[in-house]
Amino acid sequence: MTDLQLLFREIDRINNESELRSHLAPQIGEYFTATRSGIFFFNRILRDSRFKNTFKIVLSTEHNPVARYLAERHAPVHEEMVTSPKAWKIICPRPDHWHVMAGPIVNRGQLVGTVGCTREKSMPSFDTEDLADLSAICLHLSVWSATVKSPAQYSNSVALLTPRELEIAELVAQGKTNAEIGHELWITINSVKQALKRMFRKLEVSSRAEMVAKLFTVEGV
Repeated sequence: MTDLQLLFREIDRINNESELRSHLAPQIGEYFTATRSGIFFFNRILRDSRFKNTFKIVLSTEHNPVARYLAERHAPVHEEMVTSPKAWKIICPRPDHWHVMAGPIVNRGQLVGTVGCTREKSMPSFDTEDLADLSAICLHLSVWSATVKSPAQYSNSVALLTPRELEIAELVAQGKTNAEIGHELWITINSVKQALKRMFRKLEVSSRAEMVAKLFTVEGV
């Protein structure tokens, strides 16, 4: 089974969306022992006429409670959290989608994509540990979306940060953990945590992904 840290390193290595879908998505599926897995960016789906009807129904916040949960909370979810097995069978009748788990990819405070995994009826449902692991993967993918998928420049918000805080922000944007940031900057993990708390307050954000999105201005947006 693929190690979670290996998935983080793979995300750091990838520099285009095609490679993300073709190489990372199968590894995510292997990690979660999924029947199917995929990484979807909504702008691509909306440009492709083959997927527009699917987007309107399967990913509709009106018809699909999993999609609604993602859009409202920007948090991973599996079908048992939001609906009953009977209702889910009506919404998504495919036998290989009996169990579904999805997580958000967020850029500049907007839901721009999702990571999805499914299992067959004979397999166990996804659990809280799966959700926690998917949340970590989605954080890295959100950082990837803000800093790799879309070329970026610093926003005016960087003026709120000290030079040391900006160093930390840049390492967060690279997907580094608190331990890795502390090691690189020769400070303790607790110092990193306290700095991030101050930075969150200054920037009026509540997560690392939100912070990265606010500090970078995406070209052409």
